[in-house]
Amino acid sequence: MAHDHVHVASRHGDRRALGVALALILCFMAAEVVAALVASSLALLSDAAHMLTDAAALALSLAAARLATAPARGSMTYGLGRAEILSAQANGVTLLVLSAFIIYGAVTRLVSPPQVKGGLVLVIALAGIAVNVAAARILAGPREPRSLNVEGSYRHILTDLYGFIATATAAVVILATGFSRADAIASLLIAGLMLKAAYDLLKASGRVFMEAAPANLEPDEIGRVLAAQPGVVEVHDLHVWEVTSGFPALSAHVVVGAGEDCHELRRRLQRLLEERYEVRHTTLQVDHEAANQGPLQIEVAPQGDRLQAERSPERR
Repeated sequence: MAHDHVHVASRHGDRRALGVALALILCFMAAEVVAALVASSLALLSDAAHMLTDAAALALSLAAARLATAPARGSMTYGLGRAEILSAQANGVTLLVLSAFIIYGAVTRLVSPPQVKGGLVLVIALAGIAVNVAAARILAGPREPRSLNVEGSYRHILTDLYGFIATATAAVVILATGFSRADAIASLLIAGLMLKAAYDLLKASGRVFMEAAPANLEPDEIGRVLAAQPGVVEVHDLHVWEVTSGFPALSAHVVVGAGEDCHELRRRLQRLLEERYEVRHTTLQVDHEAANQGPLQIEVAPQGDRLQAERSPERR
């Protein structure tokens, strides 16, 4: 119950942060679209398009955070927590697609650069830096680590912040030298940042969907630690995965000595997993070994598939 309460409180905090950041982005986006058209700036227009995806990403993340608070029921035995992972994956895809459009437009403008009003571009870019710094600070907040859902929106905002810095730099170059291609070069830099953010989000969300172990947990290490506990004979069928951001789960089959209190040993292993690895959702199947087997000698299998306290050959 305490674990569930932590997740609910975190998601409520996420929803507040996402709502405030969405309001900031929407207010600024409208002004930037107008300025981009007046200034004939692709860098500004690409930033405005990215801010549109930022707004969509924030709205999607907000909806996913709300869905994730739904309790488990019926066939959804874990609830709808993975809606947040779907949102993060969608954010990664939108960054990927948008970066392709920006690259195409930038290459076109490198070949045939238009006249760019550097002064207006600089003013809007500086304002954009301020707005995105505020939005990024709101999303960063005190929560560490961020949920993958919020991380997706945060990457959108952070990429846009870097984009505005690149756009401001391009505007300064245009004002100082008249080199209009600086605008298209800035757009290519923005697209590169978007591709990096897209890759990171798709990789992280893909790991969750493929039920890989969380990045901060090493199954082989966990297996060795469990197998080395007093009274444990063997640990196998060990699985570690992530239901959703911040919700790791573990299951394993544990064989204990014939005379051991299997219930007390299971509780001890669960406390160990919670205190050392912060894994609170565990399913341990505990069985006794055959009573006629001899004394134990600890030996861990190289691949971690069957982590056990094996018996010496002469006593088998």
